[in-house]
Amino acid sequence: MILFAINIFLSAFLLFQIQPLIGKFILPWFGGTPAVWSTAMLFFQALLTGGYAYSYWLVKQTKQRWIHAFLLILTLALLTTLGLVWRSPITPSADLRPAYVEFPVFNIFFILLASVGLPYFVLASNSPLMQAWFSRLQPTSSYARLYALSNVGSLLGLLAYPVLVEPNFSLQTQGWSWSIGFVLFAFVSFFIVYQLGDKKIEVASAQKTERASMSLKLLWMILGGVASLFLLSITNQITQEVTVIPFLWVLPLAIYLLSFILAFSDSRWYNRQLYAVLFSLASLATLWALTERQNLPIVYQVSIYCLLLFFSCMICHGELYQLRPPADQLTTFYLMSSLGGAFGGVFVNFVAPALFNGYWEFYLGWLMTMLILVIRLFPKWVGEYKKQTQAVALSFAIGTLLMLGLNSGGEQLSADRNFYGVVRTIKLDDNTLAMIHGITIHGIQYKDNPTEATTYFSSDSGVGILLNNYPKDNQPAKVAVLGLGIGTLAAYGETGDDYRLYEINQIAIDLAEGEGGYFSFLEDSKANIEVIAGDARISLENEYNADGSHEFDVIVLDTFSSDSVPVHLVTKQAFDLYLANLKPDGVIAANISNQHIDLQPVFYQIAQEFGLTIIRIDNIPDEPNEYLSIWMLMAKNPESLNIPELQSRAQTYENYSTDVALFTDDYSNLFQILR
Repeated sequence: MILFAINIFLSAFLLFQIQPLIGKFILPWFGGTPAVWSTAMLFFQALLTGGYAYSYWLVKQTKQRWIHAFLLILTLALLTTLGLVWRSPITPSADLRPAYVEFPVFNIFFILLASVGLPYFVLASNSPLMQAWFSRLQPTSSYARLYALSNVGSLLGLLAYPVLVEPNFSLQTQGWSWSIGFVLFAFVSFFIVYQLGDKKIEVASAQKTERASMSLKLLWMILGGVASLFLLSITNQITQEVTVIPFLWVLPLAIYLLSFILAFSDSRWYNRQLYAVLFSLASLATLWALTERQNLPIVYQVSIYCLLLFFSCMICHGELYQLRPPADQLTTFYLMSSLGGAFGGVFVNFVAPALFNGYWEFYLGWLMTMLILVIRLFPKWVGEYKKQTQAVALSFAIGTLLMLGLNSGGEQLSADRNFYGVVRTIKLDDNTLAMIHGITIHGIQYKDNPTEATTYFSSDSGVGILLNNYPKDNQPAKVAVLGLGIGTLAAYGETGDDYRLYEINQIAIDLAEGEGGYFSFLEDSKANIEVIAGDARISLENEYNADGSHEFDVIVLDTFSSDSVPVHLVTKQAFDLYLANLKPDGVIAANISNQHIDLQPVFYQIAQEFGLTIIRIDNIPDEPNEYLSIWMLMAKNPESLNIPELQSRAQTYENYSTDVALFTDDYSNLFQILR
């Protein structure tokens, strides 16, 4: 028992350590958007299903322990080979990084498959396989405690990453440490395989019970699918529509795993009637949060959503535990519930973005949980398992159609959704249009004064003062802007100026270039305008390698105000690239106006590393078209910032200090700079 427990705990811990690790590693390759995590979750769910299918197949084979031993050896050989060519066995080479893909889901799948696919597959198969072997060797003992132990390991592995691993170790060290942990797990597995005998498995496997019906299997799949759908949809709802706090997606996943632990450790943790009441109360609280979202503190909103998720997952997983089969059907049970989880992920990542222009799958998952609760509370109303599954399937179809109808309504002028989120065009009043990405206004424009710079970019802001007074010799300016918005900064362009704007979200590009006739900053600008689609850093790097330095006068970093911080744009290596593309007397201007994250220490350490002069310009607005803004301006040549209009407002960093370490591509820690 002890050996099985150690093996299952270690595999589960490693399984959920690798998810945030590789997620953080590839996040910069796809713009730093939270959707990368949702896509990675789908990949891991699909591979988890594959691992369960392998276990289901393997326990029926006569040479199962030798087959599994060969798979372990193959995985160790692959990790050894990759460790020789990559910086660590699971952190892929930058050669796999795509230049620009508008819908990069399949690129993410390929990178994850190449880097962690096989070891993750082995770990995914381990828990059901070891539980099946244990149940055959000790048929009178319950496997449910081993399953709960697996989920405890998963939860600890997940929570340990942002709390202990990420703050203290570089990505390269993390990759090697995880690989060493996998080697340890493999040796424990080899020992179990050695101690185990095919004869023992074959004798134990002769004990059979009545097979589960197809209707019951479908019900297992439905319960797993609704829990998965609700997990991913609430994660999107929180991280895209409420607030984008780094690694906030860890919290919903931790709640999901906690519900597994409680539901499968002992039946006393789940009472159908009690959770019906708790889910109803959480639903009422959620309705209140949705109506009061503008005035309700974020911590309250997140807490309410998480409570709703917990009660929903407890209902789905509690019912799964109630419907669990005998031990000899264990791998079938895991396979069907995991298959449902994969289908839930497919719906959220592929179907919902194609059907909905908002996160309507959240409401669909909410509705499906209510329906499951009613069906399980009053089974006599519906009937046997077959009728229950039919009722759920029909309700899902009706619910999807209902969400489609609600999806087409609303007061927004336009609403579009893609991999990078939901972008809406809103009419604030008869004279004002705004573009909103998630919960952040990315620009407003006035009909009666369409060339007036607004929001964070007004003439009184740090960047406004800089662009109005630079270059000082009155020569045409060459400006790079990382982060397009609606193209507001193009309002500062004069005849002969060159403005090169980088943007990863094609919806934003289309709107800024005039689609729908809503915004016209780019069209109205006197400067020569060029918009570059794709991740700004990757685009700049490719351009530099092909043609050399752009020799920009000003580089504007406007990618941090939406609270979703693309860390790869503020590392030492990123600034190496920016400075290589900047004139010797050029200026870098960074908008660090952010509700949740204090980027001052990060930029201060960058300035110290490169010997840059740095000042800060705050703008406390007194006009309705202006937003509170904080701009940090940096230059190699101190004279470049010696502009009277800047110096009269400048805050210096002569007496500033920080314990925050320099951010690099290999190390960053956003938790240190959360407000």
